[in-house]
Order: sequence, then C-alpha cells, then structure tokens
Amino acid sequence: MTAVESRPAGALGQDTAHRPAGARVKAFVALTKPRIIELLLITTVPVMFLAAEGVPDLWLVLVTCVGGYLSAGGANALNMYLDRDIDALMHRTEQRPLVTGMVRPAEGLAFGLTLTVVSTVWFATLVNPLSAALALGANLFYVLVYTMLLKRRTSQNIVWGGIAGCMPVAIGWSAVTNSVSWASLILFLVMFFWTPPHYWPLSMKVRDDYARVKVPMLPVVASNKVVARQIVAYSWVMVGVSLLLWPLGYTGWFYPVVAAVLGAVWLREAHGLLRRAGRGIVGAKLKEMRLFHWSITYVSLLFIAVAVDPFLR
Repeated sequence: MTAVESRPAGALGQDTAHRPAGARVKAFVALTKPRIIELLLITTVPVMFLAAEGVPDLWLVLVTCVGGYLSAGGANALNMYLDRDIDALMHRTEQRPLVTGMVRPAEGLAFGLTLTVVSTVWFATLVNPLSAALALGANLFYVLVYTMLLKRRTSQNIVWGGIAGCMPVAIGWSAVTNSVSWASLILFLVMFFWTPPHYWPLSMKVRDDYARVKVPMLPVVASNKVVARQIVAYSWVMVGVSLLLWPLGYTGWFYPVVAAVLGAVWLREAHGLLRRAGRGIVGAKLKEMRLFHWSITYVSLLFIAVAVDPFLR
C-alpha cells in the first residue's frame, strides 16, 4: 500500500463531488504549479525579443506563452500524480490537491495527459512544429526521465532533470525563428547550470522531508560543506557561460554589464554559503534561503536584460 493509499478517511477518500466548484477549479490550477510556470515564462519571452532583435509579433508571444503554460502544466500535473505517495509524507507538499483529496488520482492523470496533448497540438497549429516537438520533449523528459527514473534513484536527479526546465529558452527562440542557434544554446546552458545551485539551497532547508521519503537529493546524502562546494562550482560555470553571448556577437554592451553585476552578487552569496557551511553552521544561521531567493531575482533580471539589450545597441 502506498503512502497515499494509507491516509485516513477524510483525505483521498473524500467525495470530490460535494466540494465547491470554485475550490475544485483552484485545485486543478494548483496541479499545474503556476509559480514554477511563471519562472519558465520569464525565460521564454525575453528570448523571443532577442531572436526578433526587437519587439516580436505580440500574437506569437501570447500563443507561445499559453502553449508553454499548457505544456508545463501538463507535466507538473503528471509529476504530482506520480509523486502523490511521497507528497503525502512531506510537510512541504502535504496540501497538494492529490494528497488532500480535492482531486482524485484518475482526474489528475487525465488532466495532465489532456494538457500535454492539447499543448502539443496548440504549438504545432499556432506556432510551428519545431516548437511543438521541443515542448513535448520537455514534458516527456520531466515526467519520464526526471520523475520516474532519476528523482528517487540518484543525487544527480536535479542536475539532469533540470534539462526540462531549460527548454523554454529553446522554445522561445524557435517560436520566432523556427530554428535553434548558438544564442539559444548558451541561454539553455545558463539555465542548466543555474538549476542545481537554485534548488539545492531549498533542498538543504527541507532535507528532513526528502530523507523521510528516501529521495536522495544531494543535501540528504552529503554534508552542507560538500553541497556548498558544488553550488559554488556550478555558480562559477553559470556566470562564465552567461557572459558568452557578448563575445559571440548576440548582444551589445548592456547585457554583459548587467550579467557581470548580477553574477558578482550571485558569487558573493554562493561563497558566503560555503564559508558558513565550512564553519559547521546549520539551521537558520546557514542562511541557505538567501541564495535560493536571490537565484530567482538573478534569473529574472538577467533575462530582462536579454530583452532590453536589442533596443540599446
């Protein structure tokens, strides 16, 4: 019996038919993980400005964003369906709709599959087949490779699983140009090297949750000092890669200046975390969430600079 199946009556056993319609709608929206998708769209739209070397077709931006939401939402719903057993045991996820019973497992599965199919048709019809293929590939990679294969088996889960979260960069570029390029690859790699040092600080904070369900996130199987060293290593590579757009001729002066300043602040935070971890500091004094919150600010401002740069050349 899974963790979810063993939950007491009143959780998954409740009759969803008697739940308020508004609450049910909110529950299905929650299955798409809207806050994560906001971050994905932040990396999609600015790349479209860079690819267009100015303002892209606004209708194209709209349909690309809608398609991206549907695709990522489908993947997230399927992720929650597959992870509902461990979500029930983790404090951070115990209120998710498939755990509380607001949405039945069969409904969550059908919802995720429907969004996946609709988003693929949407991209193929309103954007282009290449973008449709990239979106579907990201969806399948997140569900099949990360959720089903990597997450519960290796401490490198978030490293390789993060590839799915890098795909919106390629999708944004391909939506405008119907191709991929070195620029989109560089920004893809920025997101690839950004993901581990973004997520590992959060994993450090909720280490006990992951340990309880035997998910081997790096902070579960390694010391804070080892994790912090990995964060610093990935951070240096990320900052270095982020500066490559300029010498390769894809940006003017504005983007590299912003990228350098943002990167310097990031590295200060990463090295600060390493110093604290090296002194054996744990708990709130480790301040691991400072880097987590800064990582979101960093990527938002970096991609805003990507969008602004074409207008300042």
